Amino acid sequence: MTGVVVFLGPTAHGLPPLFPASARILPPVRRGDVAAVVDSADPGVLVVVDGTFHSYPSVGHAELRAALDRGWRVWGLSSMGAIRAAEMRHLGMRGFGAVYQRYADDPGFSDDEVTLLHAAEAPHRPMSEPMVHIRSLVAALVADGTLTEPAARAVLAELKNRWYAERTHHALRVALEAHLPPQAAAAALARLPEHRVKTTDLVEFATRRPWL
Repeated sequence: MTGVVVFLGPTAHGLPPLFPASARILPPVRRGDVAAVVDSADPGVLVVVDGTFHSYPSVGHAELRAALDRGWRVWGLSSMGAIRAAEMRHLGMRGFGAVYQRYADDPGFSDDEVTLLHAAEAPHRPMSEPMVHIRSLVAALVADGTLTEPAARAVLAELKNRWYAERTHHALRVALEAHLPPQAAAAALARLPEHRVKTTDLVEFATRRPWL
């Protein structure tokens, strides 16, 4: 069976094991991690989900391209993987899911949309919420009439103008309460888990196993 290596972090927090027991699960990818894997194993399948942005240098395009050149099938989704897959889709890196497609369709979609603060050690507990999740929730609140369009723009602007680590549930609740009664804001916030599109993409990828 082809070896599968997965760089995985906070996107999988709270989930049961998703990949086959034979897969090698590694922490969020840093600069040099892909090169180390490629230099130590025969070509197989490399899946980039989570990666570092600021705490350590992010995974390099050159090392991903080297992996492709050496026969690895490289997939990216959900977070750092979605960004790199969109940037390198014309070089053979494969993307999967809604977050990847957003980056592929809109080159101006900023990297900080998927960024969050999380614990350094496994299971990488999230401590803030990615902007892409907040956008999904706010869009649903507009669609069902809970929020007006102007209120939605104000909520998104309030969160977008914050440092990614400050996009907490408390900050989102305060922003919602500027336009909704406290009970309605709490009910809206409770819907956030169903809008974690990064996690949805990961679960679908692991379920469908497109690398086979």
